[in-house]
Amino acid sequence: MGRKSVRNTKGRIVSAAWKLFYEHGYDNTTVEEIIAESGTSKGSFYHYFEGKDALLSSLSYLFDEKYEELVECLPPEMDSFEKLIFLNQELFAMIEDRVSVDLLAQLYSSQLITRGEKHLLDRSRFYYRLLRQIMQEGQSRGELTSSRSVSELVKLYALCERALIYDWCISGGEYSLKGYARDVLSMFLQGIRCENNREKNKTGA
Repeated sequence: MGRKSVRNTKGRIVSAAWKLFYEHGYDNTTVEEIIAESGTSKGSFYHYFEGKDALLSSLSYLFDEKYEELVECLPPEMDSFEKLIFLNQELFAMIEDRVSVDLLAQLYSSQLITRGEKHLLDRSRFYYRLLRQIMQEGQSRGELTSSRSVSELVKLYALCERALIYDWCISGGEYSLKGYARDVLSMFLQGIRCENNREKNKTGA
């Protein structure tokens, strides 16, 4: 089985699972329903996952699948700030539309107490590789400050996004995650702009 086929099969299972979790709730969704919704087989399901519980840790996979789709939509003329805002807005729109607040809160809670793999912090994820690429490009173009390393900028940005999701969860999803994030991230990005670029942005030059 080729790598693309593996990703497509696993991706279909993950997407189907989170769609059903959102529509019917985690407890009311069965493995059989996930298999039917994904158009796969019981053998394929258990090849990738030991059971339904294992899918709770697959949210980062779902996020990365979305990021891989979005990269194809990024116009080359976008600067680093526009790329980061675009990616954030699209992902957070997906979260609001496809991931229940309660289940997302449960996932984040489990990451706080687990002694095993913290998959949301896995630096080999496509998410972190993409952020590193954008931050490196931003510094090379003189858009981002060089007073901090690329790794520091990636860590700060990822921390900001996690904080936004965490606050949205503990607030019970009472406000628009996407809308609030746009304002907060715009302020955050102002803080990491290159000084010359920051002045240009203020004057509209």
